[in-house]
Amino acid sequence: MVTTKILKMGWIMELDNPSKGKIIASGIIPFIFLIILVAYIFGPGSDLLNLGVPLPEIIIEKIDFLESEIQVTVRNTGPIPVEVVMADVNDRIQPAAIEPDRFLERYETALVRIPFEWNEAEPYIIGLTVEDGTRFERQVEAAAPALRPNLEFVGLFALIGTYVGIIPVMIGLLWLPFIRKISKQKNHFFFALTVGLLLFLGIDSIEEAFEVVDDHLSGSFNGVLLIATTIVLSFLGLYYASEKLTGKADSLRISKPVAIGLMIAIGIGLHNFGEGLAIGAAVGLGSIAFSTFLIVGFALHNTTEGFAIAAPMSRGKTMIGKLLGLGMIAGTPAIFGAWVGGFAFSPFSSVIFLSIGAGAIFQVIVIVLKWIRDEGDKNLSSASVVSGLAIGMLVMYLTSILV
Repeated sequence: MVTTKILKMGWIMELDNPSKGKIIASGIIPFIFLIILVAYIFGPGSDLLNLGVPLPEIIIEKIDFLESEIQVTVRNTGPIPVEVVMADVNDRIQPAAIEPDRFLERYETALVRIPFEWNEAEPYIIGLTVEDGTRFERQVEAAAPALRPNLEFVGLFALIGTYVGIIPVMIGLLWLPFIRKISKQKNHFFFALTVGLLLFLGIDSIEEAFEVVDDHLSGSFNGVLLIATTIVLSFLGLYYASEKLTGKADSLRISKPVAIGLMIAIGIGLHNFGEGLAIGAAVGLGSIAFSTFLIVGFALHNTTEGFAIAAPMSRGKTMIGKLLGLGMIAGTPAIFGAWVGGFAFSPFSSVIFLSIGAGAIFQVIVIVLKWIRDEGDKNLSSASVVSGLAIGMLVMYLTSILV
């Protein structure tokens, strides 16, 4: 009897204190069975499950017009390997070279080079046919020479990025003295105005990401889920970083307003990088012509971003150097985005960066709302907060019409 009780007690203690090896084994065993299941489905079980006929699917990601040549970047997004056998321009078959070869595994890309004397500003329909006769096409409304990195275009994109990114943000920072001198309730209005501005920017980034998916990725890469997943991961990562930064502001010898201003600047900078991508890609694809009016529209639209940084900085000690630094963090990425978008446009990376920018903006919104709540507006439903948020959205909408 005593021996039995001792054995039972030992068994119970073993359950309460399992060894590290048993814990690891209990976590790995389900993965082993899952691997066996997948191996069976792709192996002996494949004959039973292969129902229907898989169809080829390719997308034309990019079309570049060079001197006496059209270059087409194509990606296999279907479930089976494909062979590109023919290219045509405006429904007329053309000779073509395919690099590295005409056989594409899933998600593999190739460059199709078509010798062709094209004319600038004319529309073209580029078609590619795979081995089973399925034809895929993409239309270019107006042909434009592909951009190649040189000092002229590097300088042009830097100038555009400065006009639409850096200068407007710096102008927006000039509202700092005004915000500092107003009452606390009015200050909450301008904080809420900042939230409205940022919310519009976040939605704008998502809209641009969907446009890239519709224009360049079609149904590949599960575009909607790619955007949603990237936004959530960006939000969580940057929110965690911001909590650490604001929590350790004292030990890092920075004030809480500066920490919040830094996170806002980073969020706006990521958004401006995505905006620069869109500008550079549009110029490179010949779908946009920059005019003085258009640049003014971008400048008016982005000036509000400087205001968003100035609002939290108004609650701390004025430090011109740090303020200018935050302005550069927010505005400079527009230049780099324009370079990448103009010279090395990639639909997939564009969607990623635009989604990261949206997630960054949304985490900044949470930070600012927490700031307002901690300062006394617990339910965030006062007239100053609600009106500020609404006016912020309205201001961004009105300025976006000019872009």
